[in-house]
Amino acid sequence: MTAGTQQEPWVLTTPPGTSQYTIYRDERGEPPALVCQVGATTLKYRLRAVEDLHAWLTGQDDWVPLGAADEKKTATPGTVEAWGRSPDNPVGGWYGLRNGYRGRFGMYLPPLLEALGLAEVTHDPRNNSMRAI
Repeated sequence: MTAGTQQEPWVLTTPPGTSQYTIYRDERGEPPALVCQVGATTLKYRLRAVEDLHAWLTGQDDWVPLGAADEKKTATPGTVEAWGRSPDNPVGGWYGLRNGYRGRFGMYLPPLLEALGLAEVTHDPRNNSMRAI
């Protein structure tokens, strides 16, 4: 596995296996961030999302649907996506940092947790789920 730095980003695939993207840690950002590059689009999420999502999944004690959605679409309740923008999560709202590109938390964070050995993710064409390890 690579270092997860800008020079050596993690190369991941979306849960359905349809797209490849890179993600790396930017610990110098304010706040520290995960920088996700999907084609020409850059998304940023709070770095603490990895630990916070793992802790939340551990408390769920079961498979949780991913429910990936763009920022302007409503997230399905009970999904990873809904938790990633909920006022009840540890940051009190969006983990996404780049306005207009704060969504898709449920698409790009689960494969990272899987690669880090923190979660299992299903890899079906649609309606994927994840659970903590």
